[in-house]
Amino acid sequence: MKISGKTWKFGDNIDTDVIIPARYLNTIDPKELASHCMEDADPAFANNVGQGDIIVGGANFGCGSSREHAPIAIKAAGVSCVVAEYFARIFYRNSFNMGLPIMECPDAAREADTGDTLSVDLATGVIVNETKGKTYQAGAVPPFMQELIDAGGLMAYTVKNAAG
Repeated sequence: MKISGKTWKFGDNIDTDVIIPARYLNTIDPKELASHCMEDADPAFANNVGQGDIIVGGANFGCGSSREHAPIAIKAAGVSCVVAEYFARIFYRNSFNMGLPIMECPDAAREADTGDTLSVDLATGVIVNETKGKTYQAGAVPPFMQELIDAGGLMAYTVKNAAG
């Protein structure tokens, strides 16, 4: 799977309460969660993020609580992928379970700026910053994890494969 989009850059230690503040956890509606995505870090983000855009984060992206609401909010906001130096482990797992593609690539994350265009190939791990003309190598997303993403997450994957 290949993804391309405009970047929105955030720093280190973006926790799940920044991604979707706890005051909005009284809903599970993805559209409602998306409308508040990243608002404590960038109040204009939810209104300006475009379908297919990519979030770039620093170290420890998704730290904090284990809420699944965080990757749901990001995905529902239209973000096609998150690239970071590295992810908190629970966020890493929750992202794939919710069908949100993520890639760990410290150099690509550090060198990208808001507004750059990134192309990400999940199968090969190649990330290209089209704006800067630089190519980076991340680890490829394993085939099973790609199947989870393609299905829309673990629940959809399970339903699809239980019927077959």
